[in-house]
Amino acid sequence: MPSQTKENYLKAIYFLSVKNKNVTITELAKKMQVSKPTCNHMVKKLEELSLVKYQKYKPLKLTVKGKKIATSIIRQHRLTEMFLTQIMGFGWEEVHDIAEEIEHLNSNLFFDRMDEILGFPTVDPHGSPIPDKSGKIIKSKQVNFIEAPVGKQVKFCGFSKSSKELLLYLNKKKIQLGAVLSIVQIEKFDNSYEILINNDKQSTTLSYDACSCLLVTPLE
Repeated sequence: MPSQTKENYLKAIYFLSVKNKNVTITELAKKMQVSKPTCNHMVKKLEELSLVKYQKYKPLKLTVKGKKIATSIIRQHRLTEMFLTQIMGFGWEEVHDIAEEIEHLNSNLFFDRMDEILGFPTVDPHGSPIPDKSGKIIKSKQVNFIEAPVGKQVKFCGFSKSSKELLLYLNKKKIQLGAVLSIVQIEKFDNSYEILINNDKQSTTLSYDACSCLLVTPLE
């Protein structure tokens, strides 16, 4: 198996390729928080291991082998986050850094058992899809909360982007994954959103920045 650092590079290339198919050394170096020469050196090592396809001035691409390792690490990370919240009682804002360490354990048996204990979940505590053992990711149709019609009920199912600060903010607002949300009105002065949570009679206010990070699915 590749080293932890190499696995992190593969994971980073995968995430960048999902957002933008043309992954460059500059983008990868920025995501990994290293210099371009350092990044370029590592990419060449990954190429030697047949994990990455790399040609000068052309986008980086994972090989089949490289993609399989990347999705396996993502699977192990998201299963770990789910285990930490559902079985060990951690908050969803606490689990990322711990999962970053555990995801690199080289034990299929360990993560298969974790998956079984959890009842084979399809998403992690933040709503991100968990790849299956073959690396396949099933994505549901989601829209940004700010695109939801006023007065229409939607289900909070994930994030377009997340941070520990955002998760703590949502904790204060008592908004958890799966909550039913509806927009009452949008404040013209600062673009903040007055919303209802789980059909509660008392509305609450969310900032535009927070709302723009939430992904939802319409309720029939």
